Amino acid sequence: MAKVEQRRGLSDEALREFFREMLLIRRFEEKVEERFRAGELPGFLHVAIGQEAVAVGVCRALADGDVIASTHRAHGHTLAKGTHPNELMAELYGKLEGCSHGYGGSMHLYDVERGNLGANAVVGGGLPAIVGAALAFKFRGEPRVAVAFFGDGATNIGTFHESLNLAQLWGVPAVFVCEDNHWAESTPESQHSPIRDLSKRAEAFGMKSMKVDGQDVEEVNKVTARALKHARDGKGPVFLLCETQRLVGHYIGDPQVYRDKDELRRLQETSDPIELVREKLGLSDAEYEALDREVQELVDSSVDFAKAGTDPKPEDALKNVYA
Repeated sequence: MAKVEQRRGLSDEALREFFREMLLIRRFEEKVEERFRAGELPGFLHVAIGQEAVAVGVCRALADGDVIASTHRAHGHTLAKGTHPNELMAELYGKLEGCSHGYGGSMHLYDVERGNLGANAVVGGGLPAIVGAALAFKFRGEPRVAVAFFGDGATNIGTFHESLNLAQLWGVPAVFVCEDNHWAESTPESQHSPIRDLSKRAEAFGMKSMKVDGQDVEEVNKVTARALKHARDGKGPVFLLCETQRLVGHYIGDPQVYRDKDELRRLQETSDPIELVREKLGLSDAEYEALDREVQELVDSSVDFAKAGTDPKPEDALKNVYA
């Protein structure tokens, strides 16, 4: 076993795969921002630049059959769970070839075949669904785990407390991944939460909690694997607190007047998870540029695919409507 493997626990090959996936998410979201500013994409868009290590670290630890539910900031989770960039970009363009067939857009990304039970524009909206999925796995005796992604702001929502309470009460195989980027839209965590350690909110329900540096994809992956094992072994749900950084605004176009620009610049220079992995791998400029070109071509092709996609018919708006 190579020394680097003994030190890190992951081989260079595995970590390089993580790096490529994080870079894909970054370039995809940069392209999304570009196309949105060009007026090609409708609605609001929320990117997760700076939080790629959580999406990749968690989703790479999942087993076949495990499911996730995401948030309004869902592109990274969706790509990391296996949706092809073509299908995701087509969804953002509102095409029938999109993963939600053009119905959902950026904040409602579904891919049930790949275990994505959907992004949700409602803060904390995916938590109850994950408890339900985990309860179904328990009833069926299936060795599957349901995972919910949410931000620190969601820990103030009623469904967060209701979901964690029932999950612990019923002992369901669920993992609650809090992407603590310290901002609830434009409200700093110090102004929306009376405690700095959000894991204490899970401990109030007697739930197992774990913490990890959300900028270190390797650590996220390792700790997530422990959390998943705990849940899969029938020991109950886990609250996983990932300390991460949102290196952009709440939405594309957010002027971020509420945020200290010098602090943001410092975080962009020191806490970029992609740069941290690149440094770990010791990638040369040539190696990095080759990977970057490969990923960029994939993203550019997804735009071409989306633009050539099928526009829905007006009458399609009445499909899948239930009263």
